[in-house]
Formats: sequence, C-alpha cells, structure tokens
Amino acid sequence: MGNSPSQSAQSCPSQLLPQEQAKVDRLFDTLAAHGSHSHGSPRSFSLQALKAHVGGALPEAMVTRLYDGMRRLDLPGRHPGPSERVSQAQFTMAMSHLLKGSSGEKSLLLLKMVPGKGSSVKARDIQKFTEELVSSVLHVLDFRRELRGWTWKETPGTPSRVQVMAAQLLSEMRLPGGKQLLEAEQLDCMCGQAEVEDWVFRVPLVATFLGVVIRQGLQVLTASLSLADLIPKRHVDPGQEVASLLDVLSVIYLNGHLPQEHRRSWRLLFSSELHGHSFAQLCGRITRRGPCLLLLEDLAGHVFGGFASCSWEIKPQFQGDNKCFLFSVFPRMAVHTCTGYNDHFMYLNQGQQTIPNGLGMGGQHGYFGLWIDVDFGKGHSKAKPTCTTYNSPQLSAQEDFCFHRIEVWGIGDAESQPASSKKSILDRDPEATALLEISGRGRHSEGLREVPDDA
Repeated sequence: MGNSPSQSAQSCPSQLLPQEQAKVDRLFDTLAAHGSHSHGSPRSFSLQALKAHVGGALPEAMVTRLYDGMRRLDLPGRHPGPSERVSQAQFTMAMSHLLKGSSGEKSLLLLKMVPGKGSSVKARDIQKFTEELVSSVLHVLDFRRELRGWTWKETPGTPSRVQVMAAQLLSEMRLPGGKQLLEAEQLDCMCGQAEVEDWVFRVPLVATFLGVVIRQGLQVLTASLSLADLIPKRHVDPGQEVASLLDVLSVIYLNGHLPQEHRRSWRLLFSSELHGHSFAQLCGRITRRGPCLLLLEDLAGHVFGGFASCSWEIKPQFQGDNKCFLFSVFPRMAVHTCTGYNDHFMYLNQGQQTIPNGLGMGGQHGYFGLWIDVDFGKGHSKAKPTCTTYNSPQLSAQEDFCFHRIEVWGIGDAESQPASSKKSILDRDPEATALLEISGRGRHSEGLREVPDDA
C-alpha cells in the first residue's frame, strides 16, 4: 500500500537507482490515483490519466505511443499480449528501459510504440515514429522554455526541418542485408529488433530524444538530463538580435559533432544582416576569435558551412587541424569529417597577386570544398565526386553560387580580453588589424614595442 511497490513490480529487474526508483514510484502513484480502478484490481493507470498528467507538454499522438508501448510490455509470469491499463511493473520496466537501459532494451520498447506485425515493422512506420519523436522534442523544449535562447518556427515548404532531421537519423539505419535506408522504395522493407537495436546503438540522438520526451514530458528525473550539453546557450550582444540561419534542430545536430569542451555556449561573431556584405568586415570579426562555425545560405535555399577548430588568421598558407569539418543543414543534414588525404583544412587570404584571395575549406586552390570569394556574395563548392580533404559532396545547389546571407558563431566561452594601457588600437580592434593586412600593409610596430599581456 502507499508508496510501497507491488510484488509484481519488485519481480521486474530495474536499473534505476533507489532514489530514482522512489521518484518513479511517486509518479506512478499520481497516475494511478487519477480515476482509480476498482479496489480489488492491481493498481494501474489509464491513457486519460497519462494525458491529464502530461497536459500540453507533449503532442497527443506521442502520449498515446508512450502509453501503448508501456501496456504492450510482456512481464515475467504473465500471459503475453497488451493489457488494458499500465501496471506498476510495466511502468517501472518502461522507465528503466528508456532512461537507463541498453540499446537492446530501448529498441524493445521502441518497437512496442510502433505498430507492426509480430516483432517486425515497416521502415515507413519507423519513419513516421521518428518524425513524431523529433517534433515532440521541439514541442516539449518549447513548452518547458528550454530552448536556451534559440527559436523555433517551422518554415513552409518541403521538406520541413523536422523531416530533414528525421531523414538524417534514418539514413544511419541498416536494413536487412546491410543496405542504408536512403530511397523511398525502401520504406516498405521490414525491420526487426536486430535492425532497430543496431540503429539505436549507432545513432545516440535517438536515445537522447527519447530521454528528453520522457524526462521533460512526464517531469521525472529531470535533474539527470543535462540540456546544456544538448543545446548550447545562445549569446548575442545587446541590440544585435537577428533571425539566424540556424534553427534549434540544426544547432542540436551540429553541436553533437563539436569537441566536448565547446558544446555549452555559442556567440554571434558576424552576420551579414547586421555587419554588412563586406569581406573586410567578415575577416575583422572572425580572426583571432577562437573556434567557430561559419554558415551561409545560397540563392536556392541550401544552408551549409564549415567548422574551424582554431582561430582564423589572414595568411597565404593553409591552417587548422583534423578537427575541422564541412556540413550541410538544409535541404539535408550531414557532417563531413577529414579524410587524412591532405591538410588543407582552412584558408584565409587577401591582397595577394598570385594566389587566391578569399576564405576556403578543403580541396585546393581554385577547387575548394567550400569557398567564399573576396568579391563578397560569390563562392563555389566543388567536388567530383567528393572533396579530397573532407570527402564532402557539392554542398551548394550549383557548383558556383551566389549568397545573400552568411553568419559566424564563436564556439565555447569567449577568450578573456583584459584591458591594458599597453595595447595599441590594433590590439583592441581586430577589424582594424584585418583591414591593414588586407591592404597589404604590415604592422611595422611589431617587434619594436612590448608584447601585450594577453598576446
């Protein structure tokens, strides 16, 4: 009675810690108390009770999926098949599987949430579930005001941003025979637990999204979920607010590919909407500012860019290291990492007569994986069939493209810049430094004065 777990619940192994189990038990008590069943029956709860508890935190379709997944769990010593209501043992098993379980246990419950024939489901049904899962994550984070400064507003058109993220997750699924789920005609293929378990194991975002839905939607064990590692805090200077090319799903996806130490904070360094369509302005605001993400939108609506793992410098040599990558976020999401073929990770130059002037990542002079020309608003993405440095395909709609929007986000905490009377105007103003270097005129005072303390 009271908070003591039933004998059935005790017989089901749980991976929850004692303090976690106590919180799960209290949530079950709350659910079971809503329109409680007859006194002679084991304690359980209905779909209506779960909907009443969740309220508007999750879409109704996802609440129904969660409920059906729990009531379809088979318990030891009980006749297999779905029950009319969710028992305490089923609820405990579901919470243990989803929040602390192995990929096999998570896939077991996921399959219970997707209607199918026996132990197999169509890839098409997994696609629908994945889209609902992604949509539910957005819904609950917005409902709980946990977007950490980012905004979410679905834009009209096909595909939607939810569909783009779901397609990326599904592209990692291996169908029977080892084929990737890439073509529409493959959606009628049947997938069993082996395929779903492999997918959950290799795509951590699936389990992460399930955890967000459960913890934030049901408001249980929320302290165990670090949203700061999932969504970086967005920092924009006062009076500098502008609509970003990034939506929160793109941020989540890209953030998961960054070094762990750079995942908690992003700050806006440059936006063509704020700072103008000027290559000099771009250079002045991104040089010597630490790791950053650069992205642009071409005139066809393709959004893509690159991650620079270290500060940009204006010089005629390639720079960077193998932590750099190229990426696209619309109309498809993908990250393209280094191949080891060469070290042409980053390039930024201006004012030269014999070598290219502009910003590039990957490939070689005249044939970059991503190139932004000094003639601002023009660029290219060349790959036949892929970029040698990053193995990336053509990122833009056309090989030679024009763009009207570009932005750069500094990754991680801003490096401290202590004030010092020893600094010249060039030390304090990186834009002035970049303009001087672009004009081909060096800093003649270098070596003739004391080095600033933070140099």
